[in-house]
Parts: sequence; C-alpha cells; structure tokens
Amino acid sequence: MDIIGIMEHLPHRYPFLLVDRVLELEPGKSVKAIKNVTMNEPFFQGHFPNFPVMPGVLILEALAQAAGVLTFKSINPPPSKNTILFYAGIDNARFKRQVVPGDQLTLVAEITASKRGIWKYSAKAYVGDELACEADLMCAQREV
Repeated sequence: MDIIGIMEHLPHRYPFLLVDRVLELEPGKSVKAIKNVTMNEPFFQGHFPNFPVMPGVLILEALAQAAGVLTFKSINPPPSKNTILFYAGIDNARFKRQVVPGDQLTLVAEITASKRGIWKYSAKAYVGDELACEADLMCAQREV
C-alpha cells in the first residue's frame, strides 16, 4: 500500500503521518510497514540540534499508526470516515536502539485481541535487523 492508500485509512497528515508504505498486511492478523527517517523531520530541529534522535514517543506513534491501518483494513464492513483510533494504553515499552536520520524503521504490529472497539497489539520497530523499540499497545475505536 502506498502513501495514498495509507491516507485513505488514517486521518493523520504531515507532519504527523509517520507511515510511508505498507509492505505486508493480513487483515485481522498483522502488518509490516516502513517509516523513512530523514533529517527534514521537523522534530529534529529541537531533538537534539547537535545529535538528532527520533523521539521514542514518535516511534510508538508510528507503530500505532501502522496498527491503525491494520485495524481499519480488518473491520468489515469498513468503518465510517468519522471513525478514529485513540491510544488507550501502552505497556511494556522498551527502547533498544536510537533512531537517527537515514534510518528506515520497519514497523511490525500483530493484533493480539479485539473486543467491542478495543484493539490490542504486540508491536516492534526495527532498523535493519536490530530491534529499536517494542511495546504492547491498546487503542479504542471511536466515532467523532
């Protein structure tokens, strides 16, 4: 799925759209997507000016957005355009490696549970073969 397809499923837009491409997606199961990290990201101006590092919360957000695409592709019939997923929880978050300009984040999320509009995922972000971040995410589906 390219960026146009991603924007059909996520409400996020620049500078907060953090998924560039979906490589694999199995509805109801898992997604594998990428985020290309470039020096042009607005957060690098202040995090940190002489040592640019992608903020951990934005790595978690990128994972949640990849999980969001998976969720919206898993709901049948498809949800309305007014449906949004909100964070409901982040557990067991661990950061194993810094993410810097020039890295490509591979975002992997698996649905571990879903019930009455609450979705749980096991999520991991990699740079190459190195684990950069892992967490258990929970999101709530809501109409706005």
